Amino acid sequence: MAEKTYNVLFICTGNSARSILAEGLMNELGNGRFHAYSAGSHPNGKVNPLALETLASYRIPTDGFRSKNWDEFAKPEAPQMDFVLTVCDKAAGEVCPVWPGQPMTAHWGVADPAAFEGSEDAKRQQFRDAAITLKRRIELMLALPLDRLDILAIHREVKGIGTK
Repeated sequence: MAEKTYNVLFICTGNSARSILAEGLMNELGNGRFHAYSAGSHPNGKVNPLALETLASYRIPTDGFRSKNWDEFAKPEAPQMDFVLTVCDKAAGEVCPVWPGQPMTAHWGVADPAAFEGSEDAKRQQFRDAAITLKRRIELMLALPLDRLDILAIHREVKGIGTK
């Protein structure tokens, strides 16, 4: 029997930095077992170049990323999500669309590197820090024995990862 592929949607307000980082990292680290997407409640329409630079530093291809509205994933023809994870506090407090299939939701808040004001080197460090936090959380999620846990245990574990 083929192993299940889990769909994960990472949400942030602007869908330009943190959710893009998470999408790229999950797709790379998930090794085909997870397929990640990202979206924003109020997408700003462009991906932050430092997010792409940070992904490239992990040798993750940077083509194909775009800032998009979360409504794309609430449509009946959208991929059905298994997990919807907010990565910014503002999006976590907003009223989300109704996701087809009732995916598990959790909040994995990360400081917004795009909001940081400082030198270019300091901004790059903020993006690296956000990527390190997201990578660690994604690795924890990937280590979960999802096929052996019940729904409540999975939900508890995925929510708990956001505090690490």
